[in-house]
Amino acid sequence: MTADDSVAPIPVGPAGLSRRAQKFVEVHGIGLRRQDIRRHRDAWIGHGIPAAEIDRAAAFQDRWGGLALPPAPFYEGGPRILDADCPDGSPAEGWSFPAGDCRVAMAYGFVIGPDGAFGIDAYRWTPLHASTDGWVESLALAAHARRWAKTVTRITGKAAETLDLGGYEPVPEVQGVTDAWWRGKDSLIALYRGEAVGLDAPQCLEAHIYAGLDE
Repeated sequence: MTADDSVAPIPVGPAGLSRRAQKFVEVHGIGLRRQDIRRHRDAWIGHGIPAAEIDRAAAFQDRWGGLALPPAPFYEGGPRILDADCPDGSPAEGWSFPAGDCRVAMAYGFVIGPDGAFGIDAYRWTPLHASTDGWVESLALAAHARRWAKTVTRITGKAAETLDLGGYEPVPEVQGVTDAWWRGKDSLIALYRGEAVGLDAPQCLEAHIYAGLDE
């Protein structure tokens, strides 16, 4: 992605991503015209939004704005297009800004939190990954696992909560907070806890087990 508002139909994977995620962005992503949120800077400052928070949203827009990626396997597919907008919050609670519109009607929105985490804002703010990079890494890993796994098993609720992760190691590049990926000898496990936590709905906990993978 470039730092202007021009159209780049074939996006470039931002620096700092894994090779897998960069390739995922470049092969499966579509670059659309990003909105120029800097033109709202004076108006937003006039409404009491700190300049530093506007700069943070603009930096997100420079890196991710206008990028459309394939649907995620959970959260009804995630944001339709990554796209920042006006920050919201307070000095006491911290400031957040939208990460992009939902694909379908949802009980929550996708938000970048005060510390830069990517998450959902439902009854409570629930960070999923420590950054948007982690979210994109998780999408790339899911696409890789779906392509190469011999079997995919989906479990929910209490069965997912008691899943035995002995012998598995966390996948660091997804920067998991509430959600996480775990790597075993020949399998990957994705744990989606965000809705269970954010909506206070334990039955929404879900795990996807991708088995039959090589090294």
